[in-house]
Amino acid sequence: MADKYLARVSGKTRQQSPVAASAGTSDAGKIVALNSAGKIDATALPDGLGANVITATASESLSAGAFVNLYSNAGTFSARLADNSNGRSADGFVLASVSSSATATVYPLGETNSGVTGLTVGVDHWLGVTGGTIATPLDETSSGNAGYVSQYLGKAKSAAELVTVRDESVIL
Repeated sequence: MADKYLARVSGKTRQQSPVAASAGTSDAGKIVALNSAGKIDATALPDGLGANVITATASESLSAGAFVNLYSNAGTFSARLADNSNGRSADGFVLASVSSSATATVYPLGETNSGVTGLTVGVDHWLGVTGGTIATPLDETSSGNAGYVSQYLGKAKSAAELVTVRDESVIL
């Protein structure tokens, strides 16, 4: 629970509780408290300000940290695992696991993916298979890689954070 503050109400000093999430105009003028994650809840921010995310229907199960490809699945904006072996370039990533047919919250490339594990600080990463990454780029001269997607994704900031970049993919 947030710390309380003192306010003058009807000529008397009273303890008041700040709001951690806004219910809209009924909370106008109230003091905002940080939520349990130590951040300002998105409901207290102005329209158009908040996390840079895209929502899409998951067409398959997605695990936390997976890189995803966004596409039209019979007219439904959908997310599926990005994969360098089948032409599915990465458009973003998910930070939470998502079941097939559920709504996925996709973070676009250019953000930090904190859902990954086992990285080495400072190492570059490229798109791998089934939503994963590889630390060695594909050999673009190898005929065995024909039709594969070569896409640089970013650099490891820690064992569990990949700072991603928006880089175009190339079909080899």
